[in-house]
Amino acid sequence: MTERRKRGLYGEMAAARYLRDEGYEILAANYRVRAGEIDLVAGDGAFVCFVEVKTRDPDAFFDPAEAVDAGKAERVRAAAAAFLAATGLSLPARYDIMEVTASPDGYACKYIKNAF
Repeated sequence: MTERRKRGLYGEMAAARYLRDEGYEILAANYRVRAGEIDLVAGDGAFVCFVEVKTRDPDAFFDPAEAVDAGKAERVRAAAAAFLAATGLSLPARYDIMEVTASPDGYACKYIKNAF
Protein backbone atom coordinates (compact mmCIF):
# COMPACT_ATOMS: atom_id res chain seq x y z
CA MET A 1 0.00 0.00 0.00
CA THR A 2 1.36 3.40 -0.93
CA GLU A 3 1.91 6.13 1.65
CA ARG A 4 -0.76 8.24 -0.06
CA ARG A 5 -3.29 5.41 0.19
CA LYS A 6 -2.40 4.81 3.84
CA ARG A 7 -2.87 8.51 4.64
CA GLY A 8 -6.26 8.43 2.89
CA LEU A 9 -7.33 5.29 4.74
CA TYR A 10 -6.33 6.76 8.11
CA GLY A 11 -8.09 9.99 7.16
CA GLU A 12 -11.31 8.07 6.46
CA MET A 13 -10.99 6.31 9.81
CA ALA A 14 -10.48 9.66 11.57
CA ALA A 15 -13.51 11.08 9.74
CA ALA A 16 -15.69 8.13 10.78
CA ARG A 17 -14.55 8.48 14.39
CA TYR A 18 -15.31 12.23 14.30
CA LEU A 19 -18.82 11.60 12.96
CA ARG A 20 -19.54 8.89 15.54
CA ASP A 21 -18.32 11.22 18.30
CA GLU A 22 -20.76 13.84 16.99
CA GLY A 23 -23.66 11.37 17.21
CA TYR A 24 -23.83 10.18 13.61
CA GLU A 25 -24.40 6.55 12.73
CA ILE A 26 -22.05 5.22 10.06
CA LEU A 27 -24.28 3.40 7.57
CA ALA A 28 -21.61 2.48 5.02
CA ALA A 29 -17.98 3.06 4.19
CA ASN A 30 -16.37 2.99 0.76
CA TYR A 31 -19.67 2.29 -0.97
CA ARG A 32 -18.91 1.55 -4.63
CA VAL A 33 -21.15 1.17 -7.63
CA ARG A 34 -20.49 1.57 -11.34
CA ALA A 35 -21.53 5.23 -11.16
CA GLY A 36 -19.05 6.20 -8.44
CA GLU A 37 -17.91 5.81 -4.87
CA ILE A 38 -18.86 7.33 -1.52
CA ASP A 39 -16.29 7.42 1.26
CA LEU A 40 -18.79 7.49 4.14
CA VAL A 41 -22.54 7.34 4.44
CA ALA A 42 -23.78 8.55 7.80
CA GLY A 43 -27.15 9.21 9.37
CA ASP A 44 -27.96 11.93 11.86
CA GLY A 45 -31.67 11.16 12.28
CA ALA A 46 -32.77 13.92 9.91
CA PHE A 47 -30.53 13.30 6.87
CA VAL A 48 -28.60 10.60 5.09
CA CYS A 49 -25.20 12.27 4.74
CA PHE A 50 -22.98 11.32 1.83
CA VAL A 51 -19.50 12.35 2.93
CA GLU A 52 -16.52 12.82 0.64
CA VAL A 53 -13.35 12.62 2.73
CA LYS A 54 -10.28 14.51 1.55
CA THR A 55 -7.04 14.06 3.49
CA ARG A 56 -4.01 16.29 3.02
CA ASP A 57 -0.73 17.10 4.72
CA PRO A 58 -0.64 20.39 6.64
CA ASP A 59 1.74 21.91 4.08
CA ALA A 60 -0.59 21.29 1.10
CA PHE A 61 -1.03 24.21 -1.28
CA PHE A 62 -4.83 24.18 -1.13
CA ASP A 63 -7.67 23.15 1.15
CA PRO A 64 -8.75 19.52 0.82
CA ALA A 65 -12.31 20.51 -0.20
CA GLU A 66 -10.96 22.21 -3.31
CA ALA A 67 -10.20 18.74 -4.70
CA VAL A 68 -13.93 18.05 -5.05
CA ASP A 69 -14.78 19.33 -8.51
CA ALA A 70 -18.09 19.22 -10.38
CA GLY A 71 -17.30 15.80 -11.86
CA LYS A 72 -16.55 14.26 -8.47
CA ALA A 73 -19.70 15.81 -6.99
CA GLU A 74 -21.77 14.32 -9.82
CA ARG A 75 -20.25 10.85 -9.28
CA VAL A 76 -21.03 11.06 -5.55
CA ARG A 77 -24.63 12.09 -6.32
CA ALA A 78 -25.01 9.17 -8.74
CA ALA A 79 -23.62 6.69 -6.20
CA ALA A 80 -25.88 8.22 -3.53
CA ALA A 81 -28.93 7.65 -5.73
CA ALA A 82 -27.90 4.01 -6.10
CA PHE A 83 -27.41 3.69 -2.34
CA LEU A 84 -30.83 5.17 -1.58
CA ALA A 85 -32.48 2.91 -4.15
CA ALA A 86 -30.73 -0.17 -2.77
CA THR A 87 -31.49 0.56 0.88
CA GLY A 88 -34.92 2.15 0.57
CA LEU A 89 -33.99 4.91 3.05
CA SER A 90 -36.48 7.75 2.92
CA LEU A 91 -34.59 10.53 4.74
CA PRO A 92 -33.49 13.53 2.68
CA ALA A 93 -29.95 13.41 1.34
CA ARG A 94 -27.16 15.82 2.16
CA TYR A 95 -23.75 16.02 0.48
CA ASP A 96 -20.88 16.90 2.78
CA ILE A 97 -17.10 17.09 2.72
CA MET A 98 -14.82 16.12 5.58
CA GLU A 99 -11.46 17.84 5.36
CA VAL A 100 -8.83 15.86 7.22
CA THR A 101 -5.38 17.28 7.81
CA ALA A 102 -2.71 14.74 8.68
CA SER A 103 0.19 15.66 10.94
CA PRO A 104 2.68 13.81 13.12
CA ASP A 105 0.36 14.53 16.07
CA GLY A 106 -2.70 12.94 14.47
CA TYR A 107 -5.59 14.02 12.29
CA ALA A 108 -7.65 17.20 12.48
CA CYS A 109 -11.15 17.12 10.96
CA LYS A 110 -13.24 19.96 9.57
CA TYR A 111 -16.78 18.97 8.60
CA ILE A 112 -18.46 20.98 5.84
CA LYS A 113 -22.20 20.32 5.64
CA ASN A 114 -24.13 20.91 2.38
CA ALA A 115 -20.83 21.27 0.53
CA PHE A 116 -22.29 20.50 -2.89
